[in-house]
Formats: sequence, C-alpha cells, structure tokens
Amino acid sequence: MSFRYHRHYIGGLQAVILDWAGTAVDFGSFAPTAVFLRLFAQHGVTITPAHARLGMGLMKKDHLRTILQHPEVRAAWQAVHGAAPTEADIDRIYADFEPQQIASITEYAQPIPGLLDAVAFIRSRGWKIGTTTGYTRPMMVELAAAARQHGYAPDAIATPSDAPAGRPYPWMCYKLATELGVFPMAALVKVGDTLVDIEEGLNAGMWTVGLALSGNMVGLSQAEFAQLSKDEVTALRREITLRFLAAGAHYVVDTIADLPPVLTEIDGRVRRAEQP
Repeated sequence: MSFRYHRHYIGGLQAVILDWAGTAVDFGSFAPTAVFLRLFAQHGVTITPAHARLGMGLMKKDHLRTILQHPEVRAAWQAVHGAAPTEADIDRIYADFEPQQIASITEYAQPIPGLLDAVAFIRSRGWKIGTTTGYTRPMMVELAAAARQHGYAPDAIATPSDAPAGRPYPWMCYKLATELGVFPMAALVKVGDTLVDIEEGLNAGMWTVGLALSGNMVGLSQAEFAQLSKDEVTALRREITLRFLAAGAHYVVDTIADLPPVLTEIDGRVRRAEQP
C-alpha cells in the first residue's frame, strides 16, 4: 500500500521582509539616481533620470551594468570614448560609484510616511522585520545608522555583499530566514517597490506585495507627487499595478502606509493553509 503525505503549514505569518529605498525610506528612490547621473557626467556622458533608474533594485554593480546596456547609453558612451562600454569600464565606473554612494546615502534616510506605523503594527503582531536591498554592506552601514536616528531599526539586514548574488536570486531572503529563525518561507512576506523585489520574493517561495506609488516606478519626490491631479494618480496606480501583477505580485498597494490590512489578510490565508 502506498501513501503520499502532504504537510500544510497553518501557523500564520512570522516575518516581513522590506526593501529600503522607495519602500521604507527615500520616497521616489533618489539616492542611486542622483549618484549615477553625477557619475556618468564625470565620465563625459549625459544620461537621463529614466536611464539612471534602469535596473533599480538590483545589486548596484548590476544596476550600473543594466544602464550601460541600454542602446542610447551605449551609443552615448561610444561617441565619447570611441568604443562600447566593457567590463573593465564597468569595474572602473563602479570603483567611483561606491564611495560617492556611501558619502551621500545618509541624505536619503527619511522614512516614507506610514513606515513607522506599519513597523509598529508588525511588532504588535509579534512578527519580525528583515530587509533586503541592492545596496552593498558598506552602503547599508551608513544608511541603517541614519535610519535608526529616524526611529527605524529592522531586526536583520541582508545585502548582496552577504550572499552569492543579489536580486532576483533568493539568497538574501534565505539568509534572513536563517538569521531570524523563521520557516517555512510561506510564513514570510516580501515587500518592495520594484519588479525585481517581486521576483526575489517569488523565487524564495514567499508572499509578495508591490508598492506602486512611493518608489522607482513613479520616481517622483513627495513634493512632486503632491502636485499630481487625482486623475494622474489614478492613471499611474492603474498602470503600475498591472505591471506588478503581471510580474506575479500577490498584492499591490500605494505605499507602505497601506500595508497592515494586506498583512492581516495574508496572515489569514496562511492560517487556512494557503500557499504563495
């Protein structure tokens, strides 16, 4: 006689994994954008903010590589330097990027409205808070210290420096689960403002929540966003929500301020033995 045994986890959520820029701090995700714009100018190449946002959410060297792969940027680079960008160029540019990012990152540590209330809600439920990022460990040392001054201190931080590779690979999420002592992965939720955040969470077997309006997908400061009309906001929300859902996000909300009700719903689904 043969049997197949199925286990169903029904213990509820245990941890929430948050991204940093555009999700928890730095409304509009400006820290990397500003440095990339300045950095390319120093190398004689003009790029647009849209170019600088290509690859947002990836480990920063991969982010740089993605920018340089764009046809317009490659052409501009070749026009100035006489050849298409090479891996040696990427290494050379990145060597300039990291110290500049570290030097300026604390300017972008202001919590996004609603973050501290969301954190208080998560804490009230007994859930832990971990974070993943495209920033390297030296960058996060500075950003985390500045964020603590604003009242935000997650339980654990994983960076691409701590793992075999950054997003979209799941290694940072697995490292956090180990460090936080939580399992199975269906008991964790990944929250972020980029499509690669969603891919990371799905690859790790987690629930995923996309944030449509506070991060890189819109790319506006709070002041700029406040100037949009209701119809403009509605159109952006619709467009970005569809992109997140197409990427596999389980839920999409405007900003982290809207996260608590979604977490409550996911917790209920997990307790009913539903899987991501």
